[in-house]
Amino acid sequence: MNFDQVKNAQGRMAAAVEKLGRPIQIMEVCGTHTVAIFRHGIRSLLPEGIKLLSGPGCPVCVTDQGTIDAIIELARRNDTIIATYGDMIRVPGTEGSLERLHRANVRVVLSTDDALALARKHPDKTVVFAAVGFETTTPATAVAVQAARREGVDNFCILSAHKLVVPAMQTLLGGRNDKIDAFLCPGHVSVIIGSAAYRPVAEAFHRPCVVAGFEPMQIIEGIVRICGQIETGQAHVDSVYQAAVHEQGNPVALGLMEAVFDPWDGPWRGLGVIPGGTLRLKKEYESFDAVRRFEIHTKKASEPAGCLCGQVLCGLTEPTQCGLFGKTCTPDHPVGPCMVSTEGACSAWYKYKSE
Repeated sequence: MNFDQVKNAQGRMAAAVEKLGRPIQIMEVCGTHTVAIFRHGIRSLLPEGIKLLSGPGCPVCVTDQGTIDAIIELARRNDTIIATYGDMIRVPGTEGSLERLHRANVRVVLSTDDALALARKHPDKTVVFAAVGFETTTPATAVAVQAARREGVDNFCILSAHKLVVPAMQTLLGGRNDKIDAFLCPGHVSVIIGSAAYRPVAEAFHRPCVVAGFEPMQIIEGIVRICGQIETGQAHVDSVYQAAVHEQGNPVALGLMEAVFDPWDGPWRGLGVIPGGTLRLKKEYESFDAVRRFEIHTKKASEPAGCLCGQVLCGLTEPTQCGLFGKTCTPDHPVGPCMVSTEGACSAWYKYKSE
């Protein structure tokens, strides 16, 4: 990072704080941003009065406890193989985790193609893909479901926990945490949905929304642009990641999502049920829905005792304010998902605050 650029940025941020007359709270929605901010020491470069809040941008973290329990319930069956991304196996459910089952029918995959390949290889089992992720990974799940139907791979299905970012931002400002002054919007998700997707947030709640990539100066410039809007009393969508993010997003990826999924009012950890915030399969693809196929009744489950993960995801609490942080809850022995995922706020705080 160029010293003069950083000094100039610090001055512009400080001017915005002075003009507002109080600290400015900016939420980095994305877990990858949280990690990048720590890795590059960006918090130490911010002037007094600029506070960064970690948000609900880790898909593993926001998956509600009831869904985790449902996945574990399916893993206990003798007629299934659970295919999941790596972090999910360590998330504690009400009664243990996938990792602790020590069963041969839990497989870590790197892609939806790998999950579909498992179904082709094991025709005597039903492969259930734990479909976790935001708009970044949803199109790949849609492709797998379409391929399964086209090829007649009837022993493949998904348990959809795919989430939509913008409804979560609206829910936060709608009462969960209306102290957020602005959003540093996620880079990867924005590649899919486009920067224009954040206009309802900026317009309805009068909050600046700036899309940024993951290089340190991009993040700093994103924060500076937010401060510039706040200083002048503006609130609109801006982007410092125009090389990858177009205003209308990726039409092919959005088309895949729309063809296979419908939004519904699904549960999030920490945020409760968000209207239109979760995705489920459309009626024409419902035969690939694990909830329907196995008649799963997802039950509401409480957070682990003492765990403040839900509050951390809403920017209401910093990880170090949790009584379990670094004591009974560590990356080796996580109590909540925010300590499990590599993009989890608690994991990032633990790793970088300890170094």
